[in-house]
Amino acid sequence: MAYTKDEIYDPEVTGEIAKHVKEVLRLLGEDVDREGLLKTPERVAKSLQFLTKGYGEDGKEIVQKAIFDEKYSQMVLVKDIDLYSTCEHHLLPFIGKCHVAYIPNGKITGLSKIARVVETYARRLQVQERLTEQIRDCIQDALHPLGVAVVIEAKHTCMQLRGVEKDNAVTTTSAFSGVFLSSARTRNEFLNLIR
Repeated sequence: MAYTKDEIYDPEVTGEIAKHVKEVLRLLGEDVDREGLLKTPERVAKSLQFLTKGYGEDGKEIVQKAIFDEKYSQMVLVKDIDLYSTCEHHLLPFIGKCHVAYIPNGKITGLSKIARVVETYARRLQVQERLTEQIRDCIQDALHPLGVAVVIEAKHTCMQLRGVEKDNAVTTTSAFSGVFLSSARTRNEFLNLIR
């Protein structure tokens, strides 16, 4: 079970994960009883629970806790949101920036809620493509704006540390809804603002 900010690590889950991590270390040829590794299984277990804490959170609920009536009908953009996620294929991190915009339709949300939505979906085992769409869909479903735009730019350590070993490769994904799909002018305004 993943934990949320207000909870502690589940000791039973921590113990179970730690037991398996210890076996993985042994299979890798390590002496699991040496001093430097004695607490590693528990540390890894807690780290994994933290990196996947988004499973215990609901993005739509986060947004809906701070919805306000507002007649503002221009673009709201939160850009350069730090993003840390874990690739579901190799369990290695991918790190980057997320840019999120929406055009209100009579309702706005607290700006920090946009960053919290990014965090909620990033703190799960992910692929960048799905993550981009989950953020878009969450804001669209929670706020019912005229449109949502999301762009993520990230470096994947699974490409940097193993496989092709390309250190400077950046992956960019985008997802649009509403007026960001139907209006090239609106979409281009967003893309110009995040450059």
